[in-house]
Amino acid sequence: MTSPQPPACHLSQVLGRSKAQLQRRASLGDGLELAVWSNQNDEVRYAQQGHHTLSVYLAGGHGSRLKLQPQALGAPGRSCVLPVAHESHWVVGEAVQFLHLYVSDLAWADRVVRLLDAEPRARTLVPQIYTQEPLYQQWAQQLQLLDWSQPGDALWADALSQQVLDQLVLRSATPQQSQAAQRPLGGLSPQARRRVLEHVEAHLPHSQALSLSALAGVACLSEYHFARMFRHSMGCTPHAWVLQRRLVRARKVLTAKGQAPTLQALAMDCGFSSASHLLRCFKAHWGVTPVQFVRWQEARTP
Repeated sequence: MTSPQPPACHLSQVLGRSKAQLQRRASLGDGLELAVWSNQNDEVRYAQQGHHTLSVYLAGGHGSRLKLQPQALGAPGRSCVLPVAHESHWVVGEAVQFLHLYVSDLAWADRVVRLLDAEPRARTLVPQIYTQEPLYQQWAQQLQLLDWSQPGDALWADALSQQVLDQLVLRSATPQQSQAAQRPLGGLSPQARRRVLEHVEAHLPHSQALSLSALAGVACLSEYHFARMFRHSMGCTPHAWVLQRRLVRARKVLTAKGQAPTLQALAMDCGFSSASHLLRCFKAHWGVTPVQFVRWQEARTP
C-alpha cells in the first residue's frame, strides 16, 4: 500500500515559513505569478509545490546549493527549472536575491494544448539546477527594470513572461513538435489585423483589454503564434505598437485647439499608468515633454 502524497503547497507559502523575505510580487493573470525574494543563512525544503517554477538568481547566492548536490553552486544569473512534483533540500549561504515565475498546472496545460496540440500530461519539464541560460537571464534583467505595480510595466512583464513560458513548453516537446511549433509563419490575415488594430484604438485607456492574451483572443490565436505573426505583419511587438498608439493619441489631444488637459488627465485618457510614465515615454519618443510640445504648438499657431 502506497503512502499518501503530501498536499500541494505553493512555493511562496514554503518560503514564507523560512527566513526568506518577499520583496515584491505580481499576479499576471492566466495562472502566472512573479515574485522577488531575498534570503541568507537558511535551509529550505521544496516538496509537491503544485506548480512549475522558473528561478533566476539576481544577485549574490555564491555557495547556495542543493544539499545532495554540493558540486552545483549558485551565482548571479544562474537559473533553475523546478517541475510541479519537484522535491529538494536547499542550503542558502551568503545573501541572495532571486526571481521566481510560478506557472500553474492550468496555465501549463493550456499552453501545451494550444502550442503543441499535445496531451498536457505527456509533456513534463526536466529539472535544471544552476544552469547558465542567457534567455532566462535576459528575461530576469528586463523584469528588474520594470515597476510591476504600474499597468504599463505590468503588461510588459506579462508579455515577457508569456514568451518565457512558450520556451519552457517548447523545451519539453519532442523535436518534431518543437519544429512544427516554430515553423515560420506568415503575418496576420487582413481580417485579423483589422480586428486587432481597431480593438487597440478603441481600448487605449484600458490596459487589461490590451494584454497579450486579450489581443491574441481578438485574433483567435494563441499568444505565441499571435506575437510572432503580429511582428511579421507590423514589424514590432504588440506592446511596442500599443505604446506608439498611446503616444500618437497623446500628441493628437495636445494638438487640438482649446485648453490642454492636465498631465494626469492626459495619462489616464491615453492609458499611461501615471503622469510621470507619460512624461518619460513622451520625451523618449518625441524628444520633448508634453508641456514643451504645447508651447511649441502655440508658438507656431497664428
